[in-house]
Amino acid sequence: MTVSLEQLRRCHIGVDLGAARTRVFVKGAGLVVDEPSVAAVNTRTGALIAVGQFAEQMTGRTPAYIRVVRPVSGGTVVDIQMAQRMLRSLLGEKLRRTLRRKPRLRAAACTPHDADPLAQRATVETLVGLGARRVELVDTLIAAAVGCGLPVERAEATMIMVCGAATTQVAVLSLGSIVTAERIPVGGEAIDHAIVQHLRHQHELMLPSQSVRPLQLALSGNGLTPHGPESTEIHGRDVATGLARSVQVDTAAVRDAIHTPLTAVLDGIGKVLRDCPPDLVADLADRGIMMVGGSALLPGLDQMLRNATGMPVHIAERPDVCAVLGLGAMLEGKIQPLVLAPLTG
Repeated sequence: MTVSLEQLRRCHIGVDLGAARTRVFVKGAGLVVDEPSVAAVNTRTGALIAVGQFAEQMTGRTPAYIRVVRPVSGGTVVDIQMAQRMLRSLLGEKLRRTLRRKPRLRAAACTPHDADPLAQRATVETLVGLGARRVELVDTLIAAAVGCGLPVERAEATMIMVCGAATTQVAVLSLGSIVTAERIPVGGEAIDHAIVQHLRHQHELMLPSQSVRPLQLALSGNGLTPHGPESTEIHGRDVATGLARSVQVDTAAVRDAIHTPLTAVLDGIGKVLRDCPPDLVADLADRGIMMVGGSALLPGLDQMLRNATGMPVHIAERPDVCAVLGLGAMLEGKIQPLVLAPLTG
């Protein structure tokens, strides 16, 4: 962790700026914002038209003068000014007025593991532009582990896997800090892309961007396991004619299509385990892997990890909001720090 718990307790607001969703936790009020990290802008006037859920629904459906943008990519702010405008709009006038009354507003933000100084600076600049006088940065892996109730402060190994939209982060934690970690540039978006490409090449069908998630939900439960349904009907646009068409898609083929990006995730888990001390690996054999993040709910992903690693795999109760809830628990002082004081004698 890049900051002490004592400093975090002085913060008033916690922000998790993700590639897919932006979440804001206000001390005393709880989780107040949980919206897609999307904004729609009128290119003629520069005016912000919509943010969050409504802006995401506009994706691929707008006239030429309306541009739908994502100011956050891979957990990193790529457009500071647009990210500030999006956050202001998501917070709303009433909440912004309440925060402005605090004379020295402090904010905390989640940052991906091993984020470079430029990415960290962009996150700090975004929150300073909203009125924060001081910004504390917390590693997403630590915040997510706290949020899903893992005993991170004990002298025993816990393994967490944060499945984001753009990246997957895997780490082994012990004594309240990261022992070894790996950041893999494969996330939910790569899996969505693999499904879209499979349908285009095998069935000559263009799938609307809004339809990928419903397809995954249709295959949820046993959908992407060998015991699930053999086929499912998909609606899209024919590549050659441009007309609407429906096809029966073999779920076994979809399972094979998403296996390619997931191989990189399995390689990352293997590297973390190889770099980990043997005593901690022995702990993990019983405890297993805890999956958090929005992509953790991808059907069949947990079973695939079980088969590949031979370790138990658990999905957190609310995997998508674990990081921001963990950040909130630190802000409200619910986590007791482990004090490793020097011995006197």
